[in-house]
Amino acid sequence: MKIKVHAALLTCCVTLGAIALEPSATLLENDQVKVVRALEKPHVKGKFHSHPQNRVMIYLQPGRQRFEYQDGRQPEVFEWKAGEVKWSPAGGMHSPEVVSDEGFDIIEIELKTPGGGRTIATSLDPVKLDPKRYHVEFENAQVRVLRVTIEAHGVTPMHEHSLNRVTVFLTDQDFRATDSHGKVDLAKHKAGDIVWGTPTTHSEENLSGNPFEVVVVELK
Repeated sequence: MKIKVHAALLTCCVTLGAIALEPSATLLENDQVKVVRALEKPHVKGKFHSHPQNRVMIYLQPGRQRFEYQDGRQPEVFEWKAGEVKWSPAGGMHSPEVVSDEGFDIIEIELKTPGGGRTIATSLDPVKLDPKRYHVEFENAQVRVLRVTIEAHGVTPMHEHSLNRVTVFLTDQDFRATDSHGKVDLAKHKAGDIVWGTPTTHSEENLSGNPFEVVVVELK
């Protein structure tokens, strides 16, 4: 596990590549979340188990997965796309199996608290300021989940992240961030990195010649 610290953008970062040989691993954990990377291997039927907490699931690669249930429901097959994000409520006993020929990684963000159901009241909410780049995937009483896409050499307006958040990088990052006091920081991450972030106000510039994409899970 590799941990980095970046003053403007994060307090904790974990790189998947450093633990790629492990079938599953806890990437970060605090009083609000537990973030797990699960490597789902093809054609291996999992043991029946349950998840007592609601989760946000981010699928890093495409694949198909079959679920069997102990409550009498018929088995289901789901097809995931790379970068897809799903809400997974707490549920009963189930057994998953990857039925595609390639395995895939899932980032599972387990939510430890019920959430306060807070709305994002700041006038610098990036969804309002820059809706072309900041898109709400879904929102409920526990989380607001954003998909952020910034074009090559794109610059965002000054905006505020008012909640703690988990960021999952879907592409590499090469950024310059300028906070509300004019302090400038540089940040680089790889696709698959996991970031714990606290409230901040900043603008960001994509220094790369490639588009940038992340999923941001804001914790209410």
